[in-house]
Amino acid sequence: MTFKTIIFDLDGTVADTLSLCIMAFKKSVEPYLNREIDAEEILSNFGPSEEGTFKKLVPGYEAACTKAYLEHYEELHYLYPEPFSGIVEVLELLKEKNIQLAMVTGKGNGSAVISLKKLGLASYFEILETGSPLGPDKVNGINRILKKLDADLSSSLYIGDALSDIKYCKEVGIAIASVSWASTADKEKLEKANPDYLFETVEEFHHWIEKSV
Repeated sequence: MTFKTIIFDLDGTVADTLSLCIMAFKKSVEPYLNREIDAEEILSNFGPSEEGTFKKLVPGYEAACTKAYLEHYEELHYLYPEPFSGIVEVLELLKEKNIQLAMVTGKGNGSAVISLKKLGLASYFEILETGSPLGPDKVNGINRILKKLDADLSSSLYIGDALSDIKYCKEVGIAIASVSWASTADKEKLEKANPDYLFETVEEFHHWIEKSV
């Protein structure tokens, strides 16, 4: 299959930043909850962008929490300064092949821009679509990118690490390549959800691009 447009997820796909998100969430929300919150509870509230998640956890304090979150997120990003090994080479190869590159993430715009800058990846993506405080918005984000790039659905591909990415892509009708190279990914669950492609390592993905894209 020849793909002309490839859309990437961010957390867990181009960088192992989910732990960073959880750390920044804890620091931001615990002062308002007056208790500790664990990773499982934080993740169970993911779906909307950060502001929407804070609205569910501490209604009325979402603006203050979002401000604190972005400060902590940027401050702690030094712990995760690099994309996954091999990702830059993948993006360079795709550029050489004249593939249109874009990104759709559930993150808010503020944290997505911080990560792309810190990781040195901002220049690779023609368009960035971020999350909505109202709830999951990847379906709309993917459709907006396809329209803006005048991309043919049949020659477009989404790359993501989450089970929900498979669901959203099937709803859109775009091919989905699931990736399980992040520490937070579950290869067996991804496989059972029947993505169009599944890659366990960045190297495997790179090799596939060389031969098939």
